Amino acid sequence: MALDQVHLGHSFWRVRVSTDWNVLGPFPIHAREQHYLSPAFPLDLTKPVDYSQSWPSSYADGGRVFWSSAQSDDQGNLNISFPYIRWASLRSTEGWAALQHHAVLKTRLTIYPPNPPRPAPNLLIQLVQGSHFAVLPVHDDNVSISMPTPTWYQGNIYDLNHALPQPVELPIPPFSDRPTNYDLYISGDYEIRLFGDPRVKGSEMPVQKLKLTVGLEDRLETVVHEADQDVICDFVNGFAFGRTIGLGLRSVSGWWTVQGVKILHPTEASNFSFNAPVGFRIAPSQTRILPLNIVQVTPLLLSELGISITLRSGELSHEIFMSLPIRHLHSWDEINYNPIQATYNYVFSMPTPFIAIPPQFDNTGKNVSPILALHGAGVDIIQQSFWADALPRHGHSWVVIPIGRTSWGLDWHGPSARDAWACIKALVGILDNSDQWKVWSFQQDARAVVLGHSNGGQGTWYLASRYPDRVLGIAPAAAYIKSQAYVPLIMSRSAHFIDPMLRAILESGLTPDDNDVHLSNLVDTPIHAIHGGDDENVPVWHSREAISVLKTWSPSSDSSFQEDSGQGHWYPSVFQNEHVTNFLDRILLDEKVKVSNTFTLTVSVPAESGSLHGWAIQELNIPGRLGRLHINLSDSETAHVSTINVHLFTLDRSYLNASSFIIDGIPLSLTNNLIAKQEPIIKFKRVNSQNHKWEITAQSSLPPTQPSGRLQLILSPTSGPLTLIVPTKHKEQSSHVLSVASRLAHDLFLYHKLDTDILDEDEAFHRIERGNFPAGNAVIIGEPSTALVQHVLALQRTPFSIQKDKGGETQLTLNGMPVDSLTSAALFLHPHILPSNNNGTILFLLANTPKGFERALRLFPIRTGIGVPDWLIVGDESDSMGAAGIRAAGSWGRQWSWNEAASWSAIL
Repeated sequence: MALDQVHLGHSFWRVRVSTDWNVLGPFPIHAREQHYLSPAFPLDLTKPVDYSQSWPSSYADGGRVFWSSAQSDDQGNLNISFPYIRWASLRSTEGWAALQHHAVLKTRLTIYPPNPPRPAPNLLIQLVQGSHFAVLPVHDDNVSISMPTPTWYQGNIYDLNHALPQPVELPIPPFSDRPTNYDLYISGDYEIRLFGDPRVKGSEMPVQKLKLTVGLEDRLETVVHEADQDVICDFVNGFAFGRTIGLGLRSVSGWWTVQGVKILHPTEASNFSFNAPVGFRIAPSQTRILPLNIVQVTPLLLSELGISITLRSGELSHEIFMSLPIRHLHSWDEINYNPIQATYNYVFSMPTPFIAIPPQFDNTGKNVSPILALHGAGVDIIQQSFWADALPRHGHSWVVIPIGRTSWGLDWHGPSARDAWACIKALVGILDNSDQWKVWSFQQDARAVVLGHSNGGQGTWYLASRYPDRVLGIAPAAAYIKSQAYVPLIMSRSAHFIDPMLRAILESGLTPDDNDVHLSNLVDTPIHAIHGGDDENVPVWHSREAISVLKTWSPSSDSSFQEDSGQGHWYPSVFQNEHVTNFLDRILLDEKVKVSNTFTLTVSVPAESGSLHGWAIQELNIPGRLGRLHINLSDSETAHVSTINVHLFTLDRSYLNASSFIIDGIPLSLTNNLIAKQEPIIKFKRVNSQNHKWEITAQSSLPPTQPSGRLQLILSPTSGPLTLIVPTKHKEQSSHVLSVASRLAHDLFLYHKLDTDILDEDEAFHRIERGNFPAGNAVIIGEPSTALVQHVLALQRTPFSIQKDKGGETQLTLNGMPVDSLTSAALFLHPHILPSNNNGTILFLLANTPKGFERALRLFPIRTGIGVPDWLIVGDESDSMGAAGIRAAGSWGRQWSWNEAASWSAIL
């Protein structure tokens, strides 16, 4: 049993977790499919559970599975396996895909009341390597109780370090005079990427290894310092190697606003101070990292820095005192150095660490490129030194090691990719702003050499193929091509029910992650791929196939493959060898960029893509499909361009100063075009989507880069925190919607260290009226009848709108057709609330019932591999049929219009 380790006496609440577990499974699913299915699949937890019932499963002999039992230890460690399943037989035909499975796990919590009575506490639950969990009242046939819709919380399935437990409100108040029992359910989902191949450990049987810890916390209106969440840079010769320090603060209960920050003992820290943000607020149960921008004139030599923070909640005031440890380093030289922990503010507000390895020599008078080194999944670069130790130090190039938001991040896509590029910019800023470090700096726009291992190797392919003009060369090691190739989706439950056209549209939401379809962009990039010949984690064929695809585009490409015979997934010499050193020296010392006479630019989401040799696709003709530019420069006077599914593209004239073009067979000259003569970037726009005629247009008349593509774009905020907007307290459903927002804020912080600011709609309206609504991305959570939802959708900037039905009830409609409001949920991207803001994006998360909100929250794309295009409507069938329960889905057309070619609907 696990007791709360803080309140051990009878004067406090206590909790006991049973070590006895009921287990139902296994059921076949593919990776990430648990986000579509009910976490309790195949159960309906609003009804009594019959533990004598069996359920269909193709994994079991006879085709049915029964409830079984399991035991956890006193520390909450639980191993779940199914020895009666013939795993080797399943694997012999379906491979790794047959090992992935879902199970439902259930145990009992008991809450013991204190004496004398105290207010009911919150649970603090930490679930490691489980996907979802819920706490429910015990169903008693002798007691009349309405079973609530389960509130599902995401577990820490990646086992991320420094993860805070989930604050969980009890579904019904506990008794004050006797123990109260609750049922705790877990969705246990085995994924190869998380648990690995059991054969590596000498077994055919996959085992889910989970850990559950449960504590209690009094619901006092207070705020606490979470020291594990602090972000502190190193000091080199007494100066901060960063521009910011972050302090982790968590609201136990209540809304808290930072009033002031003071340095204790200021005489010992003269000429050192902070600039704190104005109006920094923390919602109930939320954790945020307070950014303090550093102002420093002279060296700071303290080993600890004392700080006090004053916060206010209504009439309450609270002061927190803390002592921050400071790590001091000496300056580096040719022989001696330490990896340096630096900091910067991600999208201006989120303190973020990264590691920098200094070069051996300064860069006076030299034009050098940095080396961007991407770590593998689950590698904590702050606490673990092996990744930095495995990287070769170079003569003049800094090695920049980004964290990628967290040790898993978003597989180096989306916010993780932005973090990687931002770290290079931040390092230049740190060096340029110091007299002693300026000679070690480099140009901010210098191309980077990118290397990485495992997930970082995959991220290397991703960054280079999406932003080829930012890359000088790459060295991906042990890289997988894409998630669908890592473990195929062939055991999908959804596939047995889904319309093939709907499946195609959902998979288009994964296309932006598919490295193989973007490899045309790398035909001129020097590449040295590396893979262990006996890799047990990422099969070696992935690297072989990537090189094969690349050679299909260009047999003469500067690409090589180093297969290290007998080596597994990780070995210390993966980068510390002559082959890699020679490759790095060659491209870093030469720095010449090859431009082929013919090449092809491939783009799936313009907002997440850069240019190739100055050519960039800004807008697709039919979003949701690939766009391509085929460029032929064989004619020295004329550039021949052939387009596929492109509406708008640009050319940076610093790369190619051509004056004549033939686009889709039609000549276009710049000789007499004043616009093209005056601007450094030429913009080519299709005159009519039905023909091949193009025109040159001015930048002021163009929309921004296509801002839609898939729901995952909401994770890449343009500035400041991600704003979550909920109904005002007096509105119906407001408590459940606030719970959705709080859980979403927790998940964003856990998985991506993304900052969120929670507003209610009254405050949102005030900010709209004052013209100071946040400029970054926002999520609006609520019912269609919510005033803010109606206000924004009344602008009719997408095909979603609000109408009245015959009974006068508010109804969400799509192209004029009503969306079923009983249990459906709608998620869709929308232009920013302020029409003048072309960069920010809104995600609507709408429902009318708790069931609908739960389904919508599960489909928020926290992880890669969840196929969610620009918009979708999901119904209750998804609980048992997965993605086949979607009622409509698609990608927006140009300028947020209806896109018939990339839409599917069962309601229109």
